[in-house]
Amino acid sequence: MWSIEVAGECAATPAQVYSILAEPQRWSEWNPGVLRIEMHGPFQSGTTAVMVLPDSTTLPFRFEWVEADRGFEDVTEVPDAGAVVRVRHELSPIELGTRITYRCEIDGPEQIAGELGAAITSDFADVIAALGARAELLGE
Repeated sequence: MWSIEVAGECAATPAQVYSILAEPQRWSEWNPGVLRIEMHGPFQSGTTAVMVLPDSTTLPFRFEWVEADRGFEDVTEVPDAGAVVRVRHELSPIELGTRITYRCEIDGPEQIAGELGAAITSDFADVIAALGARAELLGE
């Protein structure tokens, strides 16, 4: 299994950060790697959705775990590559705000998992920073 964890901190509360994560239809406003999200139900465990990337690639996924003010985990199956991608977006309270942690795990052939992982996670630090900055605006 391939895995990596990337984290950042912001001055917003976990509830403020979560309120932004809980609106997938608006992720494109702060994540340039997302053109849009097409939800097939509410933001909760078991709901499926499709992420449309800026190049029009579509990635069907499902929300495996969703917990208010704590975060969520999504699972994307990549049948052509024989891989399953899990990304956990976790919020932890810290003294002056929130620690935002993205953890990506990929089950599949080692080389493919490494290539997929590098592509998927290359912008995690920037995305976490943008999410934190947007959440901080809610506190102003």
